[in-house]
Amino acid sequence: MSAERIGVRKTYKLAIGGAFPRSESGRTYVVTDTSGQFLANVACASRKDVRDAVVAARRAQPGWAAATPYNRGQVLYRAAEMVEGRRDQFVDLVSLGETTTAEAAGRVVDLTVDRLVWYAGWADKVAQVAGAVNPVAGPYFTFSVPQPSGVVGVVAPQESSLLGFVSVVAAVVVTGNTAVVLASEAHPLPAVTLAETLATSDVPGGVVNVLTGRLTDTLPTLAAHRDVDGLDLCGAPPDLATSAEHAAADHVTRVLRPSAGDPGWSEVPTPKRMLSFVETKTVWHPMGI
Repeated sequence: MSAERIGVRKTYKLAIGGAFPRSESGRTYVVTDTSGQFLANVACASRKDVRDAVVAARRAQPGWAAATPYNRGQVLYRAAEMVEGRRDQFVDLVSLGETTTAEAAGRVVDLTVDRLVWYAGWADKVAQVAGAVNPVAGPYFTFSVPQPSGVVGVVAPQESSLLGFVSVVAAVVVTGNTAVVLASEAHPLPAVTLAETLATSDVPGGVVNVLTGRLTDTLPTLAAHRDVDGLDLCGAPPDLATSAEHAAADHVTRVLRPSAGDPGWSEVPTPKRMLSFVETKTVWHPMGI
């Protein structure tokens, strides 16, 4: 006589600096599937968790920016390989939280892999698109090169916790920025699982930090943090996005907020999103003297 086996429930945590801690507050919230059935208890990030994630992102940023663009492309391509290898797991997670069929979820996962490969291919080509040798009249030459902004806070799309997440985060990190990402509040499980995948795919700890929880708790702290250099408000509700822009006005160099009704990330990708969080450095050098 055999007893029915009880499945092992997964504990979903935050991803900060290459580690996976619970929220320092000890709080969790319930995530349900498309039919309203219980899926998991997920960590509810606090303001201190946001600050810890920014510290981790700042610590990792110089090393990630110093990596060659070719190497960053290799790392993102490795992430695509890992997602492809765990395709069935991601299909299950997406179908439970966002779609009604495994077929639709499979298309989302395949697009996610393709999106990672697309950004990986652009890693060593951005400088050619955004940089230039400037014509000058004089015994010197001058050229402009793109450089990463630094630490970027990202509000991931709420309705697409995998494809939307990758579409906005890959665009930030491919150019040498590090990211503090506020995952989809209602559908965080694919994003947290992706964070675990990135940790085993050569992405250095602290490059992508993922927080789950209530945007009303985390976004104001992230937007007002003076060590954040940019904000992508793609997934923020309009009222929170407006208040975040106001909070960031004194210190954040760049704020990306799509126009109403245009999520941006769901379109065919272009270099435009990558270039939203780079600065242009112009160098002058004497010649012929």
